[in-house]
Amino acid sequence: MKSPISQVPTDEDQFVSLDGALADESKLELLEYWRSITKRKWGILLLGLVFAMAAAAIVYSLSPVYRSTTTVLIEQGKSNLLSIEDVYSGISQAKEHYQTQVEILKSREVAARVVRDLRLWEYPEFDLRKAEEGGVAKLKASLGFGAVKQEATEARLADAAVDMFSQQFSVEPVRLSQLVKLSFESKDRKLAMLVANATAEAYIAADREARFKMTQQANGWLQERTQSLRDKLLSSERTLQAYRDKSGIVTLSGSAQTMISQQIGEVTQRLVEAKARRAEAESAYEQMKSIVDGDYTSVPAVLRNPSVADARRQEAVASQKVAELQQRYGFEHPKMTQALSEQRAAKESLQRQSQAVAQGLTREYESARSTERAMEGALASARGTVQSVNRQEFQLSVLDREVQANKQLYDLFMNRAKETNLGGDLQGSVARVVDEAVVPYAPVKPKKIMTIAVALVLGLLVGVLVALLLDQLDNTVKGIEDAERRFQQPVLAALPELGSKEGAQAITMFVDKPESYLAEAVRTARTGVLLTDIDLPNRILLVTSSVQGEGKTTVSANLALAHAQTKRTLLIDADMRRPQIGRRLGLPLEAKGLSNLVSGTVALKDCIHCIKGSMLDVMPVGDLPPNPLELLLSSRFSDTLSGLAKQYEVIVIDSPPVELVSDALVLAPMATRTIYVVRAMQTPHPLARKGLVRLQRSGAKILGVVLNHLDHSKSQRYYGDYSGYGAKGYAGYGYTKTKNA
Repeated sequence: MKSPISQVPTDEDQFVSLDGALADESKLELLEYWRSITKRKWGILLLGLVFAMAAAAIVYSLSPVYRSTTTVLIEQGKSNLLSIEDVYSGISQAKEHYQTQVEILKSREVAARVVRDLRLWEYPEFDLRKAEEGGVAKLKASLGFGAVKQEATEARLADAAVDMFSQQFSVEPVRLSQLVKLSFESKDRKLAMLVANATAEAYIAADREARFKMTQQANGWLQERTQSLRDKLLSSERTLQAYRDKSGIVTLSGSAQTMISQQIGEVTQRLVEAKARRAEAESAYEQMKSIVDGDYTSVPAVLRNPSVADARRQEAVASQKVAELQQRYGFEHPKMTQALSEQRAAKESLQRQSQAVAQGLTREYESARSTERAMEGALASARGTVQSVNRQEFQLSVLDREVQANKQLYDLFMNRAKETNLGGDLQGSVARVVDEAVVPYAPVKPKKIMTIAVALVLGLLVGVLVALLLDQLDNTVKGIEDAERRFQQPVLAALPELGSKEGAQAITMFVDKPESYLAEAVRTARTGVLLTDIDLPNRILLVTSSVQGEGKTTVSANLALAHAQTKRTLLIDADMRRPQIGRRLGLPLEAKGLSNLVSGTVALKDCIHCIKGSMLDVMPVGDLPPNPLELLLSSRFSDTLSGLAKQYEVIVIDSPPVELVSDALVLAPMATRTIYVVRAMQTPHPLARKGLVRLQRSGAKILGVVLNHLDHSKSQRYYGDYSGYGAKGYAGYGYTKTKNA
């Protein structure tokens, strides 16, 4: 026969699926949470009631606090007169102005004004001396933690009252409006109303005083500035007049500039005319200079002279007369002589007239040149005068503009000083009271019903969280449904929790008390075994667990007793380290058993013992071997087990726990099926799951899980009516109830 270790299955797909099914833990569903809550519902309710009672004791011991509220309208005051904000910072935006006023309402200055006006330190609630004389202060002083006691001056009391005031005062802007609610909380209802109204009045008074103070400061600054501007205006006017006197300027209307412009125009016109006359005279003069013989009659300018033209006409007449007489008479004729004489006289007259005209043209040319030079000089002088006047008028306009600017600035500041002074007297307040505070009749703190309700809900929530946390920390198996969900294996039966007295006798309870819960559970497990592998003529059942104390020996014995009623059954104790079956079934201590049979020292008949009152054969451990694992790994053990399987229809093997030793891992491949025993409410499910995985890896065929020591009442709190036969189910079938732990 092959070694048990070599019998590990090679079907990787089946191995991986089983391993993964056990390794992946599914998440708890809402139903699991609900079961956790209902399981501890009375504890959760009790915790909620404790919270509510504690809250009630606290809130009913506290003094009631009253709140009184006054409503103030904050306006962005805009009068027709100049506001002081315009002098300092210009026009503010409405939103910024509103937020600024809200912050001013929260300021310490307003709080200090209210404290001083009402002398709040004289009220017990704001009296620092009362707090220093209290029990807490005395305890701190006795422990050395208290501050050095100071003299209770009025200033110190006022400062302390301001701090207390700030803690009890609140400002709440009303959305989408310019309204602000000023609320004050106090143990004295009348004081709450008084302080709320006084705060609004103090804020309005403080604003009025601030505006008046700023107006006075602005008025003084404007007056000082106006006086400076007045002096500057007078100085500029004196400078302007001095310049007028120095420059000889009578008017600033521009007439001097106009007169000089007209004079320049006239001189220019005369200069043009003089240039024309000079050019004409110069032309005639140049023509006369070209005459050598002194006959100027060929000069056009001379010929145009009336006297020369008349003399030339007479000379022509005389010459014509001579020509006519010459044809009639001779040169000696007296008429001829007279005509010649007249002709000579006419020529001489023409010569004299042309010379006189030529001399006159020369003088006219020189006169025209002199006149031209004079006109040019006058024009240059007029131009210089214009430039000088332009410079004077430019300087004059500068001084005049300075005078006008100073005058306008002076008038502006004078008007603003008057408007500011008048505006300071007429400017209204930035706020007004819309709704005054009244004496409150209902306290706002503590809200007893709400506080108690919140405490109750909080206690219930804490209880629920604790319940869920306890379930999360509790990793034991709670019941059949929990076992099947966590192990992914069928639960063959759920054995009930027994008392200590019955537990000591539970190994044979199937035959001793056949109508007990345990007996019925064992019958259920036997049915599950018989319905598995129906065609097998012989079955070898290995019963094991994770650790000691889970009841595997009790399950093995009772399951073997159940099978012994219908089949030839053998119960083998394979726990060679801590054997239990022989002792608990009442066999002699020296009774031979498995180790003797495998070693070959004792015959089979001497190793098998019958149990009184049943058909069950039992094979105890016998003599404890020094090396149990080597014994189980030997071929003699395999051969022995095979031989026994031929003689018995059912063999039930009680093996050691999986987590303590590896004996069960060696025995599991030899068995037809393996039954895993888990103790409810005690065995951690990761530990049991680990044992199942190790068995599957060794080649074991898991038949199912037997849940032992199950307290049905606790299991019902977890999962209601469990899938197996619960306490009610057993009673319904007529089974009598045994004592449960």
